[in-house]
Amino acid sequence: MTEHNPIKPPKPDGGEEEKSSLLERASGAFGLSNLGAAPMPRSFDDVPMKRARPLRKTGTPAPAPAPKATPAPAPAPVEMSVEAARKEASLPVPAQPSAPPPAVIDGTANPIALAGERVEVDFASLRKAGFIDPEGQASALAEEFRIVKRQILDAVRLAGTAAARRILITSPHENEGKTFCAVNLALSLAAERDLEVVLIDADLANPSVKRVLGLPERAGLMDVLANDQARVESHVLQTDIDGLWVLPPGRQSSHASEALSSRRTAEVFERLTAQAPNRIVLIDSPPALAASPAAEIAKHVGQTILVARADRTGKTALEDAAQLLSACPDIKLVLNGANFSPSGRRFGSYYG
Repeated sequence: MTEHNPIKPPKPDGGEEEKSSLLERASGAFGLSNLGAAPMPRSFDDVPMKRARPLRKTGTPAPAPAPKATPAPAPAPVEMSVEAARKEASLPVPAQPSAPPPAVIDGTANPIALAGERVEVDFASLRKAGFIDPEGQASALAEEFRIVKRQILDAVRLAGTAAARRILITSPHENEGKTFCAVNLALSLAAERDLEVVLIDADLANPSVKRVLGLPERAGLMDVLANDQARVESHVLQTDIDGLWVLPPGRQSSHASEALSSRRTAEVFERLTAQAPNRIVLIDSPPALAASPAAEIAKHVGQTILVARADRTGKTALEDAAQLLSACPDIKLVLNGANFSPSGRRFGSYYG
């Protein structure tokens, strides 16, 4: 067996070898005398101890710790130019819903005075045909049209515009009672104090208003539309019924629809209602589904009364007529010739 003896380094002074550890001998041989233990601190910082959470009953959740309130930083001052301040001040504010404005009547305004010829109404013909008798007593028919009149006047006051004081009266087909309703409504409105009513016979193909009232032949609507120099107020006839004026249809023309669709029609209607808050204009037109003038006139009025006969007018006809008259913002329905009332209202029994 081979013998292994450790290598003994020579002594620096040639003396005898001293007994030392392996590290000491390595330090002397390789220059590791600077190696030593790391310095130890004299004291240690106290570490906060973790505290145990208190025990709670089962089923009761522990409340979450409240977050610490952090003070909000103060807003930094913002410099704004004069123009920017003006723009900010003029930002639009959302409109709040409010009640419709009431009708405003300017007492200082001078309406265009009606200056037509004075004519007489045939009262006997009115009574014979079953219309309201202006000189008669209260009747069931008069009360019915008072209800219609109130609805129209309420809409006029609510809108407060000149267009609302122009009312078109028509029906889907002929023989449904549009002229009957137009004349009776004009008579009922004329009974109001301080109110002027202008009834226009715009059924140029089959004029009926002048025949019902027994008026003579005179120049009228078509003559005014054909002549730009004509003044409509000079052609409106004053009847012997207080507050009632009538504009006849005028001469016959095959281009009545084109005349009614012209700008001149708008000028004539505006002239009748301009600066005249106490003037109501009723327009009796041809049936809406039989001729085109009704749809043209609907563009210049604020209210339309669509007359339906109880035993004749169909639902489809009413819907089609309402569609043709949709240029008017307010379409009302009047049921004519009804023999019963769903509400049980019977004016005839009250007035005998």
